[in-house]
Amino acid sequence: MPKDLQLLEEVISNALGEIAVDLVDLELRQGTLTVTVSRFDGLDLDSLTQASRLVSDLLDANEALAPEGHYELEVSSPGLERRLRRPAHFRQAIGESISVRTRAGVVGDRRFEGTLVGAGETAIVVERDGTEREVAYGQIDRAHLVFDWRAALAADSRDRGATGGAVEAQDPDDAELVDEIGESVSEDFAADEIVTEEADGHEIDAAGSTSREMRR
Repeated sequence: MPKDLQLLEEVISNALGEIAVDLVDLELRQGTLTVTVSRFDGLDLDSLTQASRLVSDLLDANEALAPEGHYELEVSSPGLERRLRRPAHFRQAIGESISVRTRAGVVGDRRFEGTLVGAGETAIVVERDGTEREVAYGQIDRAHLVFDWRAALAADSRDRGATGGAVEAQDPDDAELVDEIGESVSEDFAADEIVTEEADGHEIDAAGSTSREMRR
């Protein structure tokens, strides 16, 4: 990470800490400054809006640290299939299912999924079907957690059954839809972009997980 972004990350992290919000990640990519935030008890719409306005004000007050030219500020929660970019992100995800896409030229499958069983200083170890694969951080193009949609639906059905709720047999079409949803989220790494609220230039998506603001 460039030094100016490191300094901006420190400034934003300290400010967010004052409203009990944690900075998970900061990334400048293709004209978008993405600030990923979380809170121990979860982020609601008001908290996300507060964090977004705080970051926006900080950028106004620290223009020397802000990206040059036109850019989009995006403040969002990590989501179920949050991206993994740093060694600390991977270490926190040990034992979880992840999806990895390696850089061009790396030996082996470029896209694969498995259980993250190790995350050291220089590489991660992913287990799949009894075989472990080590991948250096520098060889990873993109990586993210994998949420098991089918297992979540099954657990929800069991919970409803245990409490006396009606449980219907899963329709094959529903199962296919779940797979399609999972594949879509895994491929795009994105939240729903339907805007439901706009205030002071901040757009909040339908899921209440992302705030966007065009800046110059």
